[in-house]
Amino acid sequence: MRSPINRRFALGAIAGTTAVLAQIARSSAAPDAAPDLAQQLAAYVAGADASTLDAATIETAKAHFIDAIGCGIAAFGEMPVRACREVALALPGGPSTVIGTDRRTSPDLAAFANGVALRYYDFNDVYVGREPGHPSDNVTACLAIAEAEARSGRDLLLSIVLAYEIACRLMDAAELTRRGWDHPIYSLPASALAAGKLMGLAPGQLAQAINLAISGHLALNQTRVQVLSDWKGIADANATRNGVFAALLARRGVTGPSPIFEGNAGLFKQVSGPFELIIDQFGGRGGRFRINDCGVKLYPAQGGTLTAIPAAAKVAADIGDLSRIKAIEVATVNFTYLSAGKDPEKWTPETKETADHSLPYIVARAMLDGDITNDSYALAAIRDPAVRSLMAKITVRPDDALTALTPKALPNRVTATLTDGRTVSHQVDALPGFIGMPMQRSDFEQKFKRNVAKVWSDARQRQVLDYLWNLERQDKLDDLFELLVINR
Repeated sequence: MRSPINRRFALGAIAGTTAVLAQIARSSAAPDAAPDLAQQLAAYVAGADASTLDAATIETAKAHFIDAIGCGIAAFGEMPVRACREVALALPGGPSTVIGTDRRTSPDLAAFANGVALRYYDFNDVYVGREPGHPSDNVTACLAIAEAEARSGRDLLLSIVLAYEIACRLMDAAELTRRGWDHPIYSLPASALAAGKLMGLAPGQLAQAINLAISGHLALNQTRVQVLSDWKGIADANATRNGVFAALLARRGVTGPSPIFEGNAGLFKQVSGPFELIIDQFGGRGGRFRINDCGVKLYPAQGGTLTAIPAAAKVAADIGDLSRIKAIEVATVNFTYLSAGKDPEKWTPETKETADHSLPYIVARAMLDGDITNDSYALAAIRDPAVRSLMAKITVRPDDALTALTPKALPNRVTATLTDGRTVSHQVDALPGFIGMPMQRSDFEQKFKRNVAKVWSDARQRQVLDYLWNLERQDKLDDLFELLVINR
């Protein structure tokens, strides 16, 4: 049963949202019309208050933010990250810092450059609804605007929770991949609303930010099929850039096409198909904030492949001499098959981007090394004759019974047939960090330290962690950006 305090928060949020919807209606050209979905989402965000964040949600938001920062620092020196950072810093003197540096640029370009770093290793968190995605990709929009607007740590945490809530609820509502579109589409309204919340935009402006963000920036799923390029790790950062830019435009009174979801050529008809969001069940309205249902990766690999790594390592450990293997079958869920196990290019990866979305490569590399790390995607590792020989023995097939276990699990089963006819098989359904298997503070800290060990001393790591675990008590964020500078 909900506590009296939680009931008061929920009722207050509902009353606040009702008032916001009334304000939208009064300012509408058709005041008697029911609010469209963009207006409803805007009302929800405008009515949200940091007081509705319970202690568990605050803890989760801090943990996921720490995880995201660690992933971004780890990738600081990688070529695509460096290239995008240089593009962003070519426009110097703005209000938002590019993390790892002491230099600033415009909020949208800072969100972009930081987002590319955060996403590069495919090691940040994951959410699996009808559509999977990476909601932490949106935190760089929150960080850029929080700094530009001189917001507090608590304001930043609220915006992060709201960005997760919007992105994850949309991922619950409709699948994009089967229709040829890509999940960064859902980051457009999430980042626009989170940025707009930090700017203090009025409800009508927030709705226009959604309209502007979605209308011109739809992402094709070609990003994640066949030969994967640098854009695989950049697409969501570009969505957050567009979301921030849309909020900046809306602040100045610019309007966008509407109704962007329900319109005659809107998102429902052109992209996603129709869906319903029951906003009265969102977090802070009596529902559980979706950030609490997001998974955290133990390995830098596409989310659907994660359980294949320990399964493959166990099979290899049981066999010992891998030359005894005649064939390997990987049974997986339908999404993982489509995104990581179907295309011929997954058997001949030539880039890190293809390799970390290749189920056969990840299985073969895990069988050889017993693990997958950031170093598993070095060019020498990708072209290793031993891994190519093992991959040639691998087939991947979708399994309906495994697919039925999603989204609470993302199972994979690895079965090796030996030259003497015997089989060795292991199936792993879920890992720590999956739904129902939460990681603890010590787990997040261990992953963070592994990610940043090459650039920060133990003392600096401790400083950053202590600051971030107390983020809700920080009145301003200036000290954070100083702590995140990498001396090279």
